[in-house]
Amino acid sequence: MRSISTTDGTEIYVSSADGVRGSDGPFLVAYESPAADRRYGWFCTNCESVDNAMDAMGRIKCNNCGNFRKPTEWDAAHE
Repeated sequence: MRSISTTDGTEIYVSSADGVRGSDGPFLVAYESPAADRRYGWFCTNCESVDNAMDAMGRIKCNNCGNFRKPTEWDAAHE
């Protein structure tokens, strides 16, 4: 795992093995410790940011560069 410091100085650990595909680059899972026992959030590889949002349907969007992941769940009522 790779160690990264966030803008507020928090040390997080990014796993290159755990991730999902995004439109401009993968989103990798970030953990609070190298033991990977507590998830911190998602790391956008396109702009190297953890400023991401995820909704209840599994859609992820990077607030910095716009990289996004399509929802994992579909509900016909939303179409």
